[in-house]
Amino acid sequence: MTHALPMTESSVTAPTLDWKLWIYTNYDCNLRCSYCVAKSSPNAPRRAIGLANVQRLVDEAVELGFTDVFFTGGEPFILNDIYEMLAYASARVRTTVLTNAMLLRGSRLDKLAAVANDNLHVQVSLDGGRAEDHDAYRGAGAWAKTVEGIKLLQERGFRVRLSTTETPANAQHLDKVCAFHRSLGISDEDHFVRPLAKRGYSKEGLELGMDNLVPELTVNLDGIFWHPLSTDSDMQVSKKIFPLAAAYERVREQLAVMAETGGVPLMTFT
Repeated sequence: MTHALPMTESSVTAPTLDWKLWIYTNYDCNLRCSYCVAKSSPNAPRRAIGLANVQRLVDEAVELGFTDVFFTGGEPFILNDIYEMLAYASARVRTTVLTNAMLLRGSRLDKLAAVANDNLHVQVSLDGGRAEDHDAYRGAGAWAKTVEGIKLLQERGFRVRLSTTETPANAQHLDKVCAFHRSLGISDEDHFVRPLAKRGYSKEGLELGMDNLVPELTVNLDGIFWHPLSTDSDMQVSKKIFPLAAAYERVREQLAVMAETGGVPLMTFT
């Protein structure tokens, strides 16, 4: 497994920083996870970013030299136009879509398979090798449906990647997650473990912000943010989505100031 950890001082100033763009496609979800940093749920307003915005964001990210584009939510596969988004992005840049895999059945899975290519990756959230570890935060019955979704994706030839949020429920059983994903033929390099963050619905976890997270520009309808962990106001880089280059330059300047001062300068918006 690979641990996704907050950044160190050296990683902030690293000249080889790979620039990643995250796009919140929507905020409605088929699950109501009690630790959701995005406050997604079946009752959340959709706040869909739309295909036209996605296409422009992808084009500008490619022009700026971004290495990856990630699609997240909410649950992206609630959207009818997610397949067009993924096809457009993956034709131009390495693309990953995050999902709980519970909806990937029937026509949805057929549409995803129709746009599959070597540049498109599917990352599924799986918090346990046992139902009790996963369902503790995601709801009863979620684990079984997610595991079924993973197997259906594999049957269609997708190389599935897994992300696990470490919680009090599964912290002592991460070895079981690893044993389980290996039994599915998923390698350790395709398994990522991230810490629980005290953001959104979560009332426990690490205090994370701009001072200890490597920037990964994140876009929703409200603007651009430092990192996909949170679209709270303290993480906002710009109140405008376009041009992406403006936010990119602001973050580069912010990193330079942080390297000099060791702190987080206050951003102002124009």
